[in-house]
Amino acid sequence: MSQELERHELVAPLERVLVIFSHPDDAEFGAAPTIAALAAMGAEIDYVVTTDGGKGTDDPDVSPEALAATRAAEQRAAADALGVGEIVHLGYADGYLTPSLDLRRDIARQIRRFRPDLVIAQNPMRRADGNPYISHPDHLATGEATLAAVYPAARDRHNFPELIAEGLEPWKVRQVLVTGVERPNLWIDVSATLETGLAALRCHVSQLPDFDEVERRVRERVAEAGEPVGLPMAQAFLSVLLT
Repeated sequence: MSQELERHELVAPLERVLVIFSHPDDAEFGAAPTIAALAAMGAEIDYVVTTDGGKGTDDPDVSPEALAATRAAEQRAAADALGVGEIVHLGYADGYLTPSLDLRRDIARQIRRFRPDLVIAQNPMRRADGNPYISHPDHLATGEATLAAVYPAARDRHNFPELIAEGLEPWKVRQVLVTGVERPNLWIDVSATLETGLAALRCHVSQLPDFDEVERRVRERVAEAGEPVGLPMAQAFLSVLLT
């Protein structure tokens, strides 16, 4: 029998959050109601998107370049709905991402620039636990590179010294929330922000031909996530505290 994880809470004070993800819409699918809740608490929130999202279609008449532009606009609209500030598009090609040193450096650069207390990251673990979904390789690569950027690359002066030359001093993130995990240890009450999260998801028109089904699944998942801790609606994360 697996040992239960110690339950965590959000670090305080929580002034700045950086959400790092692979494709336009990943932040909203993974954490939109939570992002809205953090914004309502007064945190400044910014996004880093690692890929251009240009391969997310089966339509042969839509070019990757055109789709990338559409999805960038959809991402801006979704971020506005949630109260998110800046969006940094790193522009890596959709579908081909690896957890390279270049990607780690580019994420570390943004961590040092934004200097967040909290980072929200994708799960870097490929799951083989009976879950019917296969993790996208871009999600895995972004998750792995993000965690490596948080520790040690953004924190330690001698990692990527070119960032020092750019005027970006080391920065220590205090907490990471990892999405899409099987054994969470932190739950966010999203009862007051679920509708805002759904409104943000609805902005990703190119990816959601049947939004009614998406909404049904989201409502089901937040209800299920809240059950273990007695919340009517919640999103659950693996919290990692960095001391």
